[in-house]
Formats: sequence, structure tokens, C-alpha cells
Amino acid sequence: MNDDLNVENSKMIKNILTLRYDPSQETNFPKKTWKDFEEKPSSKETEFIEESIQNTFRNSIPTNEGHVSVALSGGIDSSLTLALLRKTLPDIEIDALSVVFEDSLDESKEAQKIAEKFEANHQIMTIGNYLEELPKAISIFKMPFWDIHWFYVVKKAKQLSNILLSGDGGDELFGGYTFRYKKFLSSVKPELNATERTKLYLNCHERDWVPDQAKLFGQKANFSWDEIYSMIDSYFKNNLDPINQVFLADFNGKLLYNWIPLNSSFHRYFDVKSVAPLLSNELVSFATHLSHDLKYDLDVDVGKILLRKVLGNYLSADLISSSKHGFSVNTLNLWKNHGYKLCKHYLSDARVVKDGWINEDWISTHIENVENLGVRYVNKFLGLLALEIWYRLFVTKEINADTKL
Repeated sequence: MNDDLNVENSKMIKNILTLRYDPSQETNFPKKTWKDFEEKPSSKETEFIEESIQNTFRNSIPTNEGHVSVALSGGIDSSLTLALLRKTLPDIEIDALSVVFEDSLDESKEAQKIAEKFEANHQIMTIGNYLEELPKAISIFKMPFWDIHWFYVVKKAKQLSNILLSGDGGDELFGGYTFRYKKFLSSVKPELNATERTKLYLNCHERDWVPDQAKLFGQKANFSWDEIYSMIDSYFKNNLDPINQVFLADFNGKLLYNWIPLNSSFHRYFDVKSVAPLLSNELVSFATHLSHDLKYDLDVDVGKILLRKVLGNYLSADLISSSKHGFSVNTLNLWKNHGYKLCKHYLSDARVVKDGWINEDWISTHIENVENLGVRYVNKFLGLLALEIWYRLFVTKEINADTKL
């Protein structure tokens, strides 16, 4: 590889294996600044949210469209999307898609009740080996991400309709990551500088990296924590309330550089039109300026306050979950069922090790700890597996997209 390609790959490899996204990439979705998260007075917030979502449906779904699909996890965002779709287009046929992963939390029964409430056909996909089509998914996106649940959702949606609706963006815009907020706010102090707040923020994302993260990389990667901090600390160099600093960092993190581009690539590949009403320009502009106490209540540790209020007009309280995991796979069980064997196979003779990107000693130190390997190390091994697959697809070109794991 030439030097330019080495530099480009070095940034991507280090960033994705540490942050699970790469902010050095270009994105078509506008990046936000601290000024976008300055709080502004608002009124009739729930009415605005509801009307904005309905307008998105009216403007995005042709009047003669008779059939659409909705990704339904049963959480606040997807349930609200389904509820307002049914209100806006009462006669349209809806397939509500839910995913159940092998040996993972099954929330399809709750989703079934919500689908029935809004007269949607409930389609449940059961995925065994979550990693089986990892080469195909990576070949589409062209970056080494292992979290590919949306690949399966869009693939199924294409069999049913040409339009897929989702509640994407709800967590980042309306305060859904409560487990991180509480941890951050309990430790942040006014005297902390931007770098110290950045470190605290990353400590709230501890599943994205491991304690011996620096030892993971080979010499060619030239890993530096200071380099990682420098990409994030600008979000904490302002006078925003600490929780709004977190909202800013979250928006400009996985949402902007992972979820949106990753999902968009699958939509293009399967030729499925995406409709994500919570990510409309109008609603994004509105949500980013909302008062933080309309998103997250620290005292009771509840987020998405406004979305819950809107949904409460259409769904009984017993069907509105206090916490949802969405379409998530139990990575510890995935490791035991499939991940360990696949990592042993591909990483025992890893091209990324031979070419100096990853440290072989790090792999050998941890990989045999099958029974006691924590979720952070499992996630990192799955990230290494995705990197090795990406490398064999695009660098050494020794496997193809149709390879099944």
C-alpha cells in the first residue's frame, strides 16, 4: 500500500476500534456545533413533534403507496413512528418488522401487542449466526463495522415493500442514553477542563474500548490516546450545560459517522427508501435547541420525556417501556456460540497482524479466556474480526462478499 493509503487506513482502524466510528470520514449529514445545542424557549413541544412527524410521512410517502414497512423494536421511537404513521395514513398496509437474535433478549411479544394495536402485520425475523453475512455487509459499507443488525432488517424489508420507516435518531436527539448520562453527570465537576471531560465521556462508553487499548495495536498504527481525545474535546470547549455537551458529542459521534452512513448504505444496496421522521431537518433543528430537562430527568433517570408524552396519547402506559434494548444481540452469547470459533479461525493467521496493524501478543493474551472474557473484550474481538474480514476483502482481496462465516 502507498503512504497515503497507510495514513488513511491508520486513522480508520484506530478510530473504529476505539470509538466504534471514524470521525475522519466525510458525512453527508450536517455536523453540529455547540451553538446548535444552545437552549431556546419553546412552547407546544409535543404538538410540534407530532405535526413534524406527520408532515414527514405526507411528504415522503406517495399518496398511491399501498404498502410500507416499519422497523419495530417496541421501544419509544419505533412505537411512536408506527402510531403516527397509522394516524396519518389510516388505510395503508403496514408490515412491522422485529428481530430476535439467538440467545438474546426477546422483546418480540411486546412488539406484537403494539403491532396489533395499530393494525400492522407483525413480521418476526429470527437470526441464528449474527456474523454469518458479515463479509456481505462489510462489502456494502466498505468499512470494518461488526454491528450489522440493520443489514438484516433492510434485507427483509425489501421482500415486503419499497419503503422502510424507522425511529432512528431518537436516542441522540431526545435523550435516550440514560445509562451514560447518569454516570457522566454524577462525576462531572465545573473545574474539569475539556480534555478531562472528554476522558469522562469516553469512560461512559467503556464497552467501545478496553483497559489495555494501546497494547492492541501494532507499530504501524502508531496509536495515541491524545489523538483520540483531540477529535472529541471540542464538544466540551464551550459553556453549554454538561448534559448538552454530551448530546452534542453523541450527535457528532456514532449517529453521524456510524448509524446514518451504515444504514444509508444498506438502503441504497437493497434499493429501499428510508423514512426516518425524527431525523428530518425540521425536527433536528427543533430538538437540538430544546431545554435538556425536556429530554432527560436525572432525578428519576428517565429520558425521551417529550416523545413519551406524545406516545402516551396513542398507547397505554403498560405498553410504553421504561427501558428498551432495541435490536440488540447478546454479544457474550454470540461469542460463545460463534464468535470465538470465528476469531480463532481468522485471527490465528491474521493479515492485520502480519502487516503490522494489530499486536499478535494482545490477541494471544486474551482469546483463550473463553469463559471469563468480559463484554468489553468480546466487543473488541468482534471488532478485530470485522477488521480482518475488511482487510481480506479490500486489501489482500482473498475472499469475496458472498463468503459466509
